[in-house]
Parts: sequence; structure tokens; C-alpha cells
Amino acid sequence: MFRTTFNPRTMEGDVIVNLSLIDKQDYDDVLKIFSMAINSGLSVSPLLKILHEGDSIGERKIGKDEVGFATVCSITIDGLLLKAGVMVKPRFGGLVEIRDGEPVRFTNVLTYQSTTIDPLEVLMSQELTSVMSMLKTGSGKILANLREAPMVARDIIDSTLSDMVDAGINGILEVGEPNTRILDVPVERDHLGIVVIGGTNPMAIVQEHGIPIRTNAMSTLIDINELSHINDIV
Repeated sequence: MFRTTFNPRTMEGDVIVNLSLIDKQDYDDVLKIFSMAINSGLSVSPLLKILHEGDSIGERKIGKDEVGFATVCSITIDGLLLKAGVMVKPRFGGLVEIRDGEPVRFTNVLTYQSTTIDPLEVLMSQELTSVMSMLKTGSGKILANLREAPMVARDIIDSTLSDMVDAGINGILEVGEPNTRILDVPVERDHLGIVVIGGTNPMAIVQEHGIPIRTNAMSTLIDINELSHINDIV
């Protein structure tokens, strides 16, 4: 969060990315799934970078017969709010039940304090999602995060989130009212809740299709201008 430098108004700076690795033979199928998920709004941003054998990102080098997908991580949103002066506290990652197209409540959750691995990475590994079912029927369970922020910063939060949307970062599922439960979860006094769509939802769909995928959440930072829109890649 502290190292995020992206400015949504100038479209310059570094964002946090997740890195997912697949076998080269699955590339076409995975690209179609990513395109479907991203264009359905189940991602933080439509921007991503595809890396092939021998390419490097951060300290990681793509291995033989591997393809890497670098996608924007939801923690980027926390970084942008932090740069705007809002002290955001990530509380947990979890599954949000969607019913008839509307988010209802958090079900399974895992706090950031209780794990050294990204909570959504852990939940995805347990194969608890039903993201594809949600896309087909309007009901299912998707990955999302809950953050808390001081209610006195509401105007700054709204302004910053508006700038994010204009920049194509639109992973906000819901913003709660001060001192009010959000998706059936209570928030700290004098705070409000912000629910952010998990950046690993496209990977969860790939997994639901039985395609092996290895995801490293919050893998590294990358200049926003190194990323391309999914529709320019497919």
C-alpha cells in the first residue's frame, strides 16, 4: 500500500499486481476466461500484462512452457486511498454470496491478521467459490475484501473512488454508511465499510473449469503503462 504511486488523474505510477502462472497449452482457454470475467466486472481493472517464457516481473522469471498473467490487485485501491490521506484498514478477505445479481452477505472470511498469505489466495485454494455459477444464473459466491475507513473521510473517499472509476479501476462492490453493518458485517465505531471485488476472481473461474493455475497475490508493483486493456489482447 505504501509503495503504490499510481495517480488516477495522470494515469502514471506503479500499481500492485497479482501474478498467475499457467501451462502454455492452456493459454487460449485461460485468456477467454479472463476476458469474460473482466468484461463482466469481476476484476479490479481491465488492465493486465501477459508474460511468456523468459520474461521477468519483479524477482520472478517465467519458466519453460509457462505463461504469466499480471493483473491489478485490490490492495492498489487501499494504496490510492492512503495516498489521498485516508487511513484504510484491511479487515479480511472472504466469499460474498450473490443472490439474483445482488450482494447479500459475507460467508467464509479470513482476517489479514490471522494469515501470512493473502486471504483470498487461501480461500481460492479451498475451492469454495462459485463465480461461474454467479455469471450464469445471477447467484453464487465470489471473492471480495472488506476494508474500514474513518467516517470523517467520507468526502475524500467518494472523490478518490470517483477518480479511480474514471481511470478504469472499478472494483468497488459496495460502500457502507457510517456505523452501519455492510453485507451483514459490523464495522468499528465511527468507521464505514468498503467492499472491494477480489482481483483473483478470474483465477477462481479458471480453477472452476479444472485448469491448473498458480496465483501469487500481491506479487509485485508495476508501472501502469506496462499494462494493456484485455480487449486489446484478445
